Amino acid sequence: MTSASELRSGKTHRDENFPVASWIIHPRHRALILAYYNFVRTADDIADHATLEDGEKLRLLDLLEAELLGNGDTQPEAVNLRRALAERSMPPRHALDVLIAFRMDVTKLRYENWDEVIHYCRYSAMPVGRFMLDVHGESTSTWAASDALCAGLQINNHLQDCGKDFRQLDRVYLPRDALAASGASVEELGAERSSAPLLQCLHALAVRTEALLKESKSLSAEVRDVRLGCEISVIQAFADRIVQMLKVRDPLSERVHLNPLELLGHSLGGIASELTRRVTGRRPVSKPAAGA
Repeated sequence: MTSASELRSGKTHRDENFPVASWIIHPRHRALILAYYNFVRTADDIADHATLEDGEKLRLLDLLEAELLGNGDTQPEAVNLRRALAERSMPPRHALDVLIAFRMDVTKLRYENWDEVIHYCRYSAMPVGRFMLDVHGESTSTWAASDALCAGLQINNHLQDCGKDFRQLDRVYLPRDALAASGASVEELGAERSSAPLLQCLHALAVRTEALLKESKSLSAEVRDVRLGCEISVIQAFADRIVQMLKVRDPLSERVHLNPLELLGHSLGGIASELTRRVTGRRPVSKPAAGA
């Protein structure tokens, strides 16, 4: 196997829980954002590949990194991102950071506590938000609120896919101490529906994730770019709705994704809310996430 592209799952930016390089973003940024997305998606698909040996996964992730840094031209996603970044004189730091998370996915299957999960999010999710902010020339002072939003999005995804991750990859992002506190076990994730203790754990983690999302509420007001502010507002609307579902539903047996009509409704609502906020000068207030 010489090309990481051959291991792509087929998932594209249109299949994510949040908009990627949508029409809301200015066209001048979309090619670079898609180059970043395709690099990240390829690395993610390598780490999640069901039959590839761990050693080969790590070798391919190392190869992507090497070619992103200019050492070779055999991996299209790495080469395309390298060139797109060079056109903007941007460093590859946020792409290198996500590779750390994907190596963790290969080598680390369990997380002991919330802090370990947040540490994972520092490399799996936060670099994506930071990259978007850098593309738009925003201040690094926006990173704190962005980090909270991206961590919330990531943990939403962990909760949505907890059963699939366990069954297909033997990977569990639910903290062991949270499972133990509820009297649940990892093995219960393989069932068709959650036991009462597991459901208690999942709902408690959703509440904690909701606190992260509240901590990020000021982000759209902190960015100068109107289009980016609208995109953030849409993403926040999606995340808020998903976490509300996760607080009351069982992701092992119930649907916890937005359908196309819900996506459209929350998109229009998010854009309208942000434009109104900018016209009126109203500033959303972030709430510190206690214990997050």
